Amino acid sequence: MAVPAAELGTRAGLNGRAVGLRRLLGPDYRMGYLFVAPIAFFVLSLVGYPFCYAIYLSMTHKLVGLPPVFVGFENYIRLTGDGFFQRAVVNSFVFTFGSVGCKLVLGVVMALVLSSHIRWRSFWTGVLLIPWVAPTVVSALNFLWIFDGSLGVLNYLLVRVLHVLPQGVGWLSEPGTAMASVVAVNVWRGFPFFGISFLAGMKAIPAELYEAAAVDGAGALPRFRHVTVPGLKNIMIIVVLLSTIWTFNDFQIVYILTKGGPGGTTMVMPVLTYETAFGAQRLGEAIAVALYLLPALAVTIMVLARYMRKGRKR
Repeated sequence: MAVPAAELGTRAGLNGRAVGLRRLLGPDYRMGYLFVAPIAFFVLSLVGYPFCYAIYLSMTHKLVGLPPVFVGFENYIRLTGDGFFQRAVVNSFVFTFGSVGCKLVLGVVMALVLSSHIRWRSFWTGVLLIPWVAPTVVSALNFLWIFDGSLGVLNYLLVRVLHVLPQGVGWLSEPGTAMASVVAVNVWRGFPFFGISFLAGMKAIPAELYEAAAVDGAGALPRFRHVTVPGLKNIMIIVVLLSTIWTFNDFQIVYILTKGGPGGTTMVMPVLTYETAFGAQRLGEAIAVALYLLPALAVTIMVLARYMRKGRKR
């Protein structure tokens, strides 16, 4: 039976890659696989088994202290129609994309300022890194005091010092300001990571590109648009991807500041998972909450990774 030309081409490509890999690794490539196998097995045992068991528990009615009862996709179906869960999903995306967007803008500004010829640049770099290196719990507790409606520093400055507001605002206790407050704390903690990453990427951009753009008469904005941004594209994708994962799974800031309140206006997925597991003690449903959006996040990561590979080939 004749083999299609396309299939022959695919086989030839795979064989060529295998031969190339063997040439790269040399005659001891089998020994390399042998050395890697125990580590791969160890990692899969630590990650693969718990993950598969978590998927199983998410399909059970599991209460603390009682054996699990398999219920199939009942937990996921119930969550799909649960208005409180739907609100938590929306809050999670608002919290994540609002925080990441602000961190991206502030990170670019930080990198541009630190890359310019300013005095005491090393000192200011160290100062700006403090929010990122400080423990999350310590930072959240400080902002819990700053945003306090009665004794908070922010209200004291706005009411008594600057006279901007006639009376204090419950930044964490009012539905209109609670989400913005927790987003602000997350941005404060995370933007130095963006700034330092972008600063390192800007230093890797050849100075000749800026000089050529200046010779062509390009101003600061065109140089930033046509030289800096393309040079930082891959770094931006990686940093945004990492920050999206970290922010979406952020538990400490929201739980310490609002515990998901007031009235569920800041209830996000990690806090809902915690409350379902340790408050209501419904472990099966809690794991279903944690895994519900996993396929969407996996697809997002795959799309960004594919886009980044295409950018490198170009």
